Amino acid sequence: MAVFIAAIFSLFFLSQKINAEEIDPNAVLERRQQLEEELAKLESQIASYQATIEEKQREATTFERDIAILDAGIAKAKLEIKARDLNINKIVAAINDRSQIIDGFLGKIDEEKASLAEFFRRMNELDNTPLIEALLGYEKLSDFFADSDNFESIQKSIQESLAAIRSIKADTETEIEDLQNKKGEEMELRALQTLEKKRKEEAEENKNNLLKLTKGKEKEYQKLLTSRQKDAAAIRSQLFLLTGSPSIPFEKAVEYANIAFRATGVRPAFLLGVIAEESNLGENIGQCLLTNSPSKGDGKGKNTGTLFRRVMKSTRDVDPFIRITAKLGLDPMQMPISCPQSGGYGGAMGPAQFIPSTWESYESRIAALTGHNPPNPWNPYDAFMAAALYLRNLGAAAGGYTAERTAALKYFAGGNWNKSSWAFYGDDVMALAAKYQEQIDIILR
Repeated sequence: MAVFIAAIFSLFFLSQKINAEEIDPNAVLERRQQLEEELAKLESQIASYQATIEEKQREATTFERDIAILDAGIAKAKLEIKARDLNINKIVAAINDRSQIIDGFLGKIDEEKASLAEFFRRMNELDNTPLIEALLGYEKLSDFFADSDNFESIQKSIQESLAAIRSIKADTETEIEDLQNKKGEEMELRALQTLEKKRKEEAEENKNNLLKLTKGKEKEYQKLLTSRQKDAAAIRSQLFLLTGSPSIPFEKAVEYANIAFRATGVRPAFLLGVIAEESNLGENIGQCLLTNSPSKGDGKGKNTGTLFRRVMKSTRDVDPFIRITAKLGLDPMQMPISCPQSGGYGGAMGPAQFIPSTWESYESRIAALTGHNPPNPWNPYDAFMAAALYLRNLGAAAGGYTAERTAALKYFAGGNWNKSSWAFYGDDVMALAAKYQEQIDIILR
């Protein structure tokens, strides 16, 4: 038993060493060529395997179990999305309710203003009436003074009522803004959960296809997949990962991740997972532009011209954004940024999707490591280094699943990272990191 435990620890520390090992970007190109050649051979071999696979289709128990698990996961995702839709509808109803309350307050304010106007009209009439005539209008002199006191009391009461209504109206407007922010958060969560559901459905489709092809050949297929990587679907998946995006080819992404690892200790595969989750390795860095019109922080769709309110938080990010682009000699109204979710803000920049205020606080540290002064959030090298610095500060350099997943959640949600509704973001990043690590491990063999 002691020998077994020692062996387990040896394997663990060996895997930790491999996970932290750098990869030569040139090896990525060599591996890609090798995979393409293997794929061409496999596509011709698959036809001959097909006849044997079809004879033993009844034996594919493992795939059937995996598909059942995926079915349950998809059903759960659908229910979670439905529940979030109900919550969004509830928030929208609350916003409408508060809006109606404000409309009621506006009506009350108008009524109180009308009462105050009538009061001032009566007071004006009294002021324009000779005192002797005003006194003669009362049977008792005490009634005249009582009415004068009542006028002052009424005026004070109306003014206090107006102040109270305005205060309650302001509080209700604050509630509406809070509800709008909650609605934006819920909408963003729904979009990410829908993406998670789509990934599960794609995985189920792949499993179904494999079930049709390998029923009865489960053990043989697994042996083929693990020993020689000779399954066409698996190789296509590897090729997809090794391609990267049009903006950042995978070999360049690996190069930047290696440099960032040496500077910060953040594992390259994990950093790739975060950048892939944020922008698909720089392919999607935002579909909006800042216009500051009609209000500060407003913008428009980059390709559609559609007006977007709250593209960027006016009090926090607009001025830093102007300063960042000015230092880089860029037109702030032409640089792509993320669009806002309903009720929330956009304004995130570049492959790492930094908001301007956060980027500005990291500029000197990024410049010290990349030599780019000022650093550019749209430059992939600067973006990778910025993300690694931020993730190191969030504890990712400690390594291990828990530390990295927690850092990813904090990268995305800040102080709200521990909310259960954000959990799937951390799971997605770690799943991507695992896929990238698998490709890195294959290349390092």
